[in-house]
Amino acid sequence: MNIHFIAIGGSAMHNLAIALNQKGYQISGSDDTIHNPSKSRLEKYGLLPKEFGWFPEKISSELDVIILGMHAKKDNPELLRAQELGLKIYSYPEFLYEQSKDKTRVVIGGSHGKTTITSMILHVLNYHEKEVDYMVGAQLEGFETMVHLTEENEFIVLEGDEYLSSPIDMRPKFHLYKPNIALLSGIAWDHINVFPTFENYVEQFRIFTDSLIKGGIMVYNEEDEIVKDVVESSENHFKKNTYKTPEHFIKNGITFLETPEGDLPLEIFGNHNLQNLAGAKWICQHMGIDEDDFYEAVASFKGASKRLEKIAESKSTVFFKDFAHSPSKVEATTNAVKEQYSERTVFACLELHTYSSLNAEFLAEYKGALDKADKAVVFYSPHAVKIKQLEEVTAQQIANSFERDDLIIYTNPQEFKDFLFRQNLENTAVVLMSSGNYGGLDFEEVKGLV
Repeated sequence: MNIHFIAIGGSAMHNLAIALNQKGYQISGSDDTIHNPSKSRLEKYGLLPKEFGWFPEKISSELDVIILGMHAKKDNPELLRAQELGLKIYSYPEFLYEQSKDKTRVVIGGSHGKTTITSMILHVLNYHEKEVDYMVGAQLEGFETMVHLTEENEFIVLEGDEYLSSPIDMRPKFHLYKPNIALLSGIAWDHINVFPTFENYVEQFRIFTDSLIKGGIMVYNEEDEIVKDVVESSENHFKKNTYKTPEHFIKNGITFLETPEGDLPLEIFGNHNLQNLAGAKWICQHMGIDEDDFYEAVASFKGASKRLEKIAESKSTVFFKDFAHSPSKVEATTNAVKEQYSERTVFACLELHTYSSLNAEFLAEYKGALDKADKAVVFYSPHAVKIKQLEEVTAQQIANSFERDDLIIYTNPQEFKDFLFRQNLENTAVVLMSSGNYGGLDFEEVKGLV
């Protein structure tokens, strides 16, 4: 099969291209720019386009399939040519479904925790040498790619993102997978550029719940009232398994899980991660991993990349990097670090970087999100606000939103870096929360502060 990727450089897109290449398909692709790690990984597999840009002449009737990435626009020259020729055009979630129609599809959904839960499941299955197909939104230790597809594996585990599928397919990705087994971790308003009201956002999870194959299994977090309502009010017929925060305690900076076999020390911490673990356990049990085997494997799980990832540590200082940017994630991460390091100063640095977080109306959702931090800094770039064509936000608006009088706010990358580098970090836990890089902060350089 000859497959051409329009916008091959995206995180999910380039991983799918590599997975299909490994499956024996003929792969080509285009993009107007490709950054690392996508660039070097595509190069490694001989899939990097010879030059950047869009080339309609690459599109011919010899292609069996076009896979269209979210980065492309509706008027993309290659897309227009493919439409003109009547070629079959898929979004990547739509194509993943095509690849898994005959498999048992396990889909992990929710506003937060998706990547971590999917990663936990894959870690446990890998530990016990159980082969499955998968798609996950982070690079995992011990896994070559973020997407793996075969003909023979019985299960496929999919991270179910609620964002849109492609420029010409405005359905949320997780509506396309039709799960046999599903999980819902939590619902907290996000992606307001696509879902302008909270009710509209919640509705996407109702549609996802109703898309579960009749007689399938839904695993859900009973401590999230919105999730509970979405699942329990559904008229779809499926089996229900609930989970909640398991019994645990913290001793000498280590979280121990209370299990029937005794107290289990974990590499991860925080109530949100313990909830994630409880959900992952149910899913693994439905995939043939018993409870004891799950605990044995999960003890060595260190977390998904950029999800409360420890990047440096000394006797008196520890640095974490976290992808948290939405209000619920920021609050959960900050609270987790404070609970784990209750005897230390917790220094939280948050970059407001996404469309939602830089929206003046949405800022109010951050109320109290940084309350558990002993010292809190927010960085945002007025330039990023302009690029996203948003109404300008002021430092005062941000301060008012968080309702924290001692909140420190920076808009200049160098000034933020200078501030960070002159702090006394003795007996401190630092958490850097961002889906960006604070205007060019070198994290390798940051490690030198420890």
